[in-house]
Amino acid sequence: MLLARWSILAAGALACLAGTAAGAENTAAEPAPKLHLGWLERDFKLSWEARARHPELIVVGDSIVERFEQAGRPVWDRYYAPRNALNLGIGGDRTEQVLWRLEHGNLAHLDPKLAIVMIGQNNGGHNTAAEIAEGIGAVVRTLEDRLPHARILLLAIFPRGQAYNPERAVLAEASARASRLADNRRVFYLDVGRIFLRPDGSIPAALMADYEHPTALGFERWAEAMEPTVAELMGDQPRAGSIARR
Repeated sequence: MLLARWSILAAGALACLAGTAAGAENTAAEPAPKLHLGWLERDFKLSWEARARHPELIVVGDSIVERFEQAGRPVWDRYYAPRNALNLGIGGDRTEQVLWRLEHGNLAHLDPKLAIVMIGQNNGGHNTAAEIAEGIGAVVRTLEDRLPHARILLLAIFPRGQAYNPERAVLAEASARASRLADNRRVFYLDVGRIFLRPDGSIPAALMADYEHPTALGFERWAEAMEPTVAELMGDQPRAGSIARR
């Protein structure tokens, strides 16, 4: 099955190269896999779990999401595992890789109550704010189409870099543009990025040691800030330890 997956992956990559050669306007909105064995193995694992687990909550994204399985494990186990959640994060992914995964198995047989989306940070430096927002929009529309009963919580892209920098400005503009996708019926938007910032705009190492990925404390702060909205959209009670119960 892994070999078959590799064949699909290779075909997808060739199609993407053909599209680029033909002058595709926005790479962020064109589904594109990675020809990398580790990526393929992770993608295959997620597609298998999607079929086997029938989760009620999915979290879609890049390494920020995937690291819920490492530094964020205690937070995941407290807030999301009891909700039968599935982590659909792969490190290094841009919007185009997520799009490909959503169209090629990661959503197979799923019917969750809620899909949380955190994607776009890795598009910084490669795409304009408008292009990133278009890529995020494609991800959201794919989730709407393939998960007709799910609500979607779109998160603003987290800040990156110890101090304010031009890439942060691009990502912030992309998030602002993407926020227009929210209709507050099926698609909801939440910006919790400020929890990682000091008043001067710098990021403390205690929350993001590499100024990009949350630490254990950073994951805790993130979950606390998101929990009231997640509980409301899931139709359940806020989990113990959230700001909703303090």
